Amino acid sequence: MALLEAFHTAFRALLTNRLRSLLTVLGIVFGIAAVICMVAVSEGARSQITEKIRRLGSNLLFIFPYPPSTGTPHALTEDDASAILREVAGVQISAPIIWGGKQAVAGNKNWPTTVWGNNSDYLLAREWPISSGRMFNAQEIASGSKVAILGGDLADKLFSEEPPIGKTVRLGVVPFTVIGVLERKGQVVGLGTSQDDMVFVPLWAARSRLLGSRFESVKEEGAFIRKNTDNKDGDNKVREYDHESRVEALDYLVVKHEPSASPEQVKQGIEEVLRRRHRLGNGMPNDFGILNPVDALAAEESSARSFGLLLLAIASISLLVGGISIMNTMVISVTERTREIGLRMAIGARRQDIRNQFLIEAAVLALLGGVIGIAAGAVGATAIAQYGEWPVVISPGIILLAFVFASLIGVVFGLLPAYRAAKLDPMIALRFE
Repeated sequence: MALLEAFHTAFRALLTNRLRSLLTVLGIVFGIAAVICMVAVSEGARSQITEKIRRLGSNLLFIFPYPPSTGTPHALTEDDASAILREVAGVQISAPIIWGGKQAVAGNKNWPTTVWGNNSDYLLAREWPISSGRMFNAQEIASGSKVAILGGDLADKLFSEEPPIGKTVRLGVVPFTVIGVLERKGQVVGLGTSQDDMVFVPLWAARSRLLGSRFESVKEEGAFIRKNTDNKDGDNKVREYDHESRVEALDYLVVKHEPSASPEQVKQGIEEVLRRRHRLGNGMPNDFGILNPVDALAAEESSARSFGLLLLAIASISLLVGGISIMNTMVISVTERTREIGLRMAIGARRQDIRNQFLIEAAVLALLGGVIGIAAGAVGATAIAQYGEWPVVISPGIILLAFVFASLIGVVFGLLPAYRAAKLDPMIALRFE
């Protein structure tokens, strides 16, 4: 009962000075709102990165050829993929990829899509299961059979509600039999493109029937051609040329390593193998790049963390200002109610009761600001999500954190005025004007 009476008295005292109480809680409102936005943005960025890794697949490295700055580039080849799998410790899958755009046609429906020439290893590396049908078998991969696996969106575009397995889809002018449909991966977060609007065919089928072979010249080590040429003086001279062979180039390689393997060590091993195979001497730059998508995602997380720290600084200043406002308001309240304090002590109120009364009033101010701040923070976080296109997550833990912050502010900044009120001498307090 005593506690309920204290809360009732606290609300009555605060309502007596509504404008002052409202101005006091504004600092807490802005501080708590900033805390809500900060944590929501940080959690949203973390969840976005987790979702990107889940959709992309874990423990992946992407290898792609650099555009040549000088001279003839060395293409990435299937032999490179095999060498990486064979020679680099910790590598589980090394999948070659070529891709290009084609029109997909089924009956009277057609849709522009992307054709990916690959072996089943690519889908295994991406941890991309089949929702219906099956993967390519070894014979289909070796012979370049005209079989296809569709993404979920493409299957819906071409076949609506009909089961696509066993149906024919024409890619360009070449008919392919649908043998599988992939589970949905959804959009690439941040790009807005669907991973399910694509079709997968065996690598050799893509080369020989759809996309064609892209040949690139590669210098072979230690091989020379002697060629006689006539100069203007009529003297024959012998010149030496590096022998060049033509290879079928890949667009890139996808490498999956064991979870226990260090990505940096695997990356270093791949670099050593490819530099040796491409005969790059000391001091020569790589003619390929190795991308760890986790590093790129970590950069995004760093940006979100920086934004969160900025909000934290704003929140800290606002909370400090709000706490000082509460302390100032309570000091004024103690001064205005000095005679009331003396009267209560004279009729039997203990110093502990007086102290608790003013602590409760300070806590009520802080919690009121916290409630309004939580609502304002939720609105602010929603605005960031909608207009700033930044992911946010508001969890119950954030709400609890805000209440804890508000309570601590009320108690900490209300202590000094409360102890000041409790130490008043009743006789002096009763004579106060």
